[in-house]
Amino acid sequence: MTTTTMPMMETYPAEINLDRGKLAATIDALIACAEACTACADACLSENSVAELTKCVRTNMDCADICGTTARVLSRHTGYDADISRSLLEACATVCRSCGDECGSHAEMHEHCRICAEACRACERACRDLLATID
Repeated sequence: MTTTTMPMMETYPAEINLDRGKLAATIDALIACAEACTACADACLSENSVAELTKCVRTNMDCADICGTTARVLSRHTGYDADISRSLLEACATVCRSCGDECGSHAEMHEHCRICAEACRACERACRDLLATID
């Protein structure tokens, strides 16, 4: 997958207090997860068993919102505040774990839930990896 995240990181004129490659990979994982969660919520709403997927839809929407916000905040570096980044990454890892578990519980019946669970787990790992590098 080709994204503009790393090229944008490379053109940032000032110092970034994080590993640019790891930061770009995390932003890409956040964006992919937000997209997967949005699509999964929509697919859940189209299922015949939509009443049984209410929690999945809600968790997907929460995860998409938190991942999208985190990606946008991590893309800004002027006046960087490590405490804000750390808090958002922790929240994101938590919601990704929860959403991954919820979608995972429906994965055998719904392929969109399986795909979403994988995106959530990958995003959780990326968030935790970046978190480990923040002082």
